[in-house]
Amino acid sequence: MVLIQAIGALFFISEIVMSLLGIERQPIDWQLREMMEIGAAVALIIGLVMSAVLLMQSQIRLGRAEAKLERASSAFLDLMDQRFTGWGLTPAERDVAFFVLKGFSIQEIASFRTTSEGTVKAQTNAIYRKAEVNGRGQLMSLFIDDLIMDAAPLRPDAKTAKP
Repeated sequence: MVLIQAIGALFFISEIVMSLLGIERQPIDWQLREMMEIGAAVALIIGLVMSAVLLMQSQIRLGRAEAKLERASSAFLDLMDQRFTGWGLTPAERDVAFFVLKGFSIQEIASFRTTSEGTVKAQTNAIYRKAEVNGRGQLMSLFIDDLIMDAAPLRPDAKTAKP
């Protein structure tokens, strides 16, 4: 189809260019010319229809992907809330834990929360202690494990959630 469209486009463009440059050309039989023009027009219409269909299919896939992402985001937020509740995190610790899971540094978290870095460090240590992990990586691992094994029931108790 693309080849037919390219040939049709070259046919029309070459005619215009040759006319502009004054290049002599052999006349084509009018019936052959009509068939070539009809073929090129049909190929262009088919290409337009195919492009529209592919665009619609892409839009449908994009909508599905966005819906899946929304569900995953919601599931992650539900999982975080469940874990944070199970660990007994304070509202401040919940905020800090959320920022830690998003990958922000101690300095950035302190800036967001308008507190000192020492306060944030103390809160992260309390979070790690309550979650029974040794650091940021293990904390994130708890959530990744739960999301990967979504068939398993979510348990807010860190002891039963550890492998």
